[in-house]
Amino acid sequence: PPGAFSGAQAQAQAAREVNTASLCRIGQETVQDIVFRTMEIFQLLRNMQLPNGVTYHTGTYQDRLGKLQEHLRQLSILFRKLRLVYDKCNENCAGLDPVPIEQLIPYVEEDGSKHDDRGAASQLRFASEERREIMEVNKKLKQKNQQLKQIMDQLRNLIWDINAMLAMRN
Repeated sequence: PPGAFSGAQAQAQAAREVNTASLCRIGQETVQDIVFRTMEIFQLLRNMQLPNGVTYHTGTYQDRLGKLQEHLRQLSILFRKLRLVYDKCNENCAGLDPVPIEQLIPYVEEDGSKHDDRGAASQLRFASEERREIMEVNKKLKQKNQQLKQIMDQLRNLIWDINAMLAMRN
């Protein structure tokens, strides 16, 4: 039926269109692949011997040269893929208004004219109340630690006395 075909066609079209975030993820993976391939190329180059007149096995040389050429071919494909992703991202973001960097980074201004003073005052009040509660808890904790230390000292003295009495009996 024609209706089912148009629905399947719409789903295929939606699957082909990817959003900018997934394009950025694909771009990141492509950059990681480029770095990995580049590291492999340098590893191959490090293992190759310079042609300094020493006899070299042509089979090994041809094998390494083939691997190097394959890595370079793959690297050029990855760069083309990265260029496509970059162009598509620029195309998707062309209609967006650029946001100044200053608006993306949260910071506190010195004059405070742009921020609501009530919000800052309530945050300050909340922070001071929280600090006061922490100080109270610390004070109670110190008192409990002192009590535990006294109990441990009393137990230590009691054990010392019991051991002394047992030693006197013998």
